[in-house]
Amino acid sequence: MGSFYWWVFVADFRFKPVMALVGRTNVGKSTLFNRLTRSRAALVANISGLTRDRHYGEGRVGDHPFIVVDTGGFEPVATRGILVEMARQTEQAIAESDVVVFLVDGRDGINAHDHEIARLLRKSGQRVMLAVNKTEGMRDHAALAQFHELGLGEPHPISAAHGDGISDLVEEALAPLVADQASVPDPADAAEGPLGHRIKLAIAGRPNVGKSTLINTLVGEERVIAYDLPGTTRDAIEIEFQRGERGYTLIDTAGLRRRGKVFETVEKFSVIKTLQAIEAANVVLLLIDAESGISDQDAHIAGFALEAGRALVVGLNKWDAIDREKRDWVQREYDRKLRFLSFAQVLHLSALKGQGVAAVLKAVEAAHAAAFAKLSTPKLTRTLQAAVEQQPPPRKGIFRPKMRYAHQGGQNPPRIIIHGNALDAVPDSYRRYLEGQFREAFKLAGTPLSVEFKSSRNPYLKDETS
Repeated sequence: MGSFYWWVFVADFRFKPVMALVGRTNVGKSTLFNRLTRSRAALVANISGLTRDRHYGEGRVGDHPFIVVDTGGFEPVATRGILVEMARQTEQAIAESDVVVFLVDGRDGINAHDHEIARLLRKSGQRVMLAVNKTEGMRDHAALAQFHELGLGEPHPISAAHGDGISDLVEEALAPLVADQASVPDPADAAEGPLGHRIKLAIAGRPNVGKSTLINTLVGEERVIAYDLPGTTRDAIEIEFQRGERGYTLIDTAGLRRRGKVFETVEKFSVIKTLQAIEAANVVLLLIDAESGISDQDAHIAGFALEAGRALVVGLNKWDAIDREKRDWVQREYDRKLRFLSFAQVLHLSALKGQGVAAVLKAVEAAHAAAFAKLSTPKLTRTLQAAVEQQPPPRKGIFRPKMRYAHQGGQNPPRIIIHGNALDAVPDSYRRYLEGQFREAFKLAGTPLSVEFKSSRNPYLKDETS
């Protein structure tokens, strides 16, 4: 790990028992993961190879929480392409787990892949629970008999889809582990720290711009698959990690293509998960491939983040791969296509080489602080009065809008409400002028800002119109 990353480490899940779900493709691992975490965090469809990265979630047995790790379809003997990366992710999940649940398909029976996985699990030295899934409606002895030959102890019949047998499986899997939990502090408490709440950071962008590579560089390990193939990441993967006393939840999202380019069912799921991740985040890092330039799709993704009211940081990745002339062109294109992001900090970086990555979390923290800033009413009102004195709002007919005072109406994004008379006549250009004045006065870089007007009601209006 490079010298710069000595302060970065993955949040230590050893505070809670870790259960890894392992098995070949399409045996129901993601369905079981969703049931254990009581969520729909993992994509589920009748398609092989849907899960690729390892995916963490939290489950609970009684008063005892535990960490569940969903993994991709495991092929221990894979020798080519992305299957090798998926196998590496699964092997890492096995190594960091306290107990492994090996899932097999009770309806398909045993195949060669099951034997290969069983052999690797026996060699790993980890405690293994053998779960035979999809046994609903089947007689136990008929469904289980053949699985004894895997040499992993007593098979446990379950149905991830219907919930049958899962409580017994989990209780037995965690029984030796939960006894040691009482004396261990909850990492969630430590993650808050004196600096405030954990920051949820979604990294979004087009396919193959380096999102997964950036996350791996930030956490200092091959946490998610980074492969030179568009669409490698299919799910929104959450990674807990910590820098000093500040806790982060990094969200690696699937690359968003133009609507006309989204053909596969899997990719449609991925788009939905990505948009949900952006809405759930505190800050969005929009990663752009500087080599290929600024595209309309980058503007669409930025527009969605802006519409969701999320704080934003822009990263121009692969900056080291282009010359000075290309850099000037990219900057002009950025100013032309993304001028509505003038409030966002722009970083030039190389996720692969680690260049410029030091500034990423600083910019994210600044954007997060701006999004949750508390704006005092006296200072808001003084800033408003100074702005009006410098440039009064334009007249509409014989009347000029009169602005009396301002106060904060909300956070994330900050919302400023201005009270006065005849404010319905204030044009958008003057609204933008006031927004700039408030940004400068309160140092609100990195977050959208909403300026709203509220006119006083005329108590004589009814009499005048009657």
